[in-house]
Formats: sequence, structure tokens, C-alpha cells
Amino acid sequence: MAPLAPRSGDAIFASVERVNAELFTLTYGAIVRQLLTDLEEVEEVNKQLDQMGYNIGIRLVDEFLAKSNVSRCTDFKETAEVIAKVGFKMFLGVTASVSNWDADGTCCSIILEDNPLVDFVELPDTCQGLYYCNVLSGVIRGALEMVSMKTEVTWVRDMLRGDDAFELQVKLLKQVPEEYPYKDDE
Repeated sequence: MAPLAPRSGDAIFASVERVNAELFTLTYGAIVRQLLTDLEEVEEVNKQLDQMGYNIGIRLVDEFLAKSNVSRCTDFKETAEVIAKVGFKMFLGVTASVSNWDADGTCCSIILEDNPLVDFVELPDTCQGLYYCNVLSGVIRGALEMVSMKTEVTWVRDMLRGDDAFELQVKLLKQVPEEYPYKDDE
């Protein structure tokens, strides 16, 4: 049997179950608000959102690989393109672009054209240090760690802070060799 061709983000998005976008946005906003109330420090909320995203990412990668039929990416550049074109479309219904590559091909920017998490959101002056969508950086970091890529993901631009786009910088720290739990030669 011939291997299945990878499915585009649009095809996958059209075939998966979705929740109401407003419900999703408002629920996420309620989570962020509760974290701000409970933790009080904006920096602690940023860390918690990143950790929540990381926990989501390490589980989400299984669903992504099962539904997208994407084969193993050959390098970090291809991986970043798949995240931007297929992953973001599949799970958030938005497209992203990859740019600003460094000379080594280990650092790039993922720029979101739209971000459904920020609908209805305005940050008050007391929350100016908040990276409201920090859950996304954690999701990317967690998912990439599950495919043997140790990364650092940070926000470069954020429209909630007055920038002209949402931009995440993804830096590959190291490619982790895969370890198998048993040896075949025994």
C-alpha cells in the first residue's frame, strides 16, 4: 500500500470537530483572568501559561501526527513550516508564516496573521508585562520536545502591546537523539 500523502492544514481543519470560537476565546480569557487573580504577579502568570501550553503541546503532537499524516521532517526549517502552515491551521484555524531565519537555520520567527485568542481582549495598564498568548509558546516548545527538538520560544511582537503583528521567535537549542527502550539485537 502506498503511503498516505500529507494533508494540508485547510483539509484537516475542515474535517475536525470544532468548538465555538467565541466560547474558546472567552474560556481562555477566564483562565488568564483567574491566573492573574490567584498568582498576582504578571511574570508568574507568564510562566504558568507557558507551562500549561507545554503540557498541552506534549499531548497535542500525537493528535497532530495521527491526523495530518505528515512524515518525519528533514530539518528544523521544514519543521517550522509544517507548524506554521499545518499545525496552526489545524488547531486554531489560522495561517502563519515563517521568516527571519538566522544564518545557521536554527532560529526563525513565526508570524501569525490572525490570533483567535485575543478577540475581545484589551490589556489594562496593570498587565502590560503579560504575554497573554504565552500558552502558544509553551505548546510549540512541548510539541517540538516530543519530536526530539529542544527549543526556546519567545514573543517578539504582540498586537496587545501595540505592535503590528503577533510574532514568536523559535530557537533550536539542540536536536535530541532518539532513545529506544530496548535493543533489537538481543
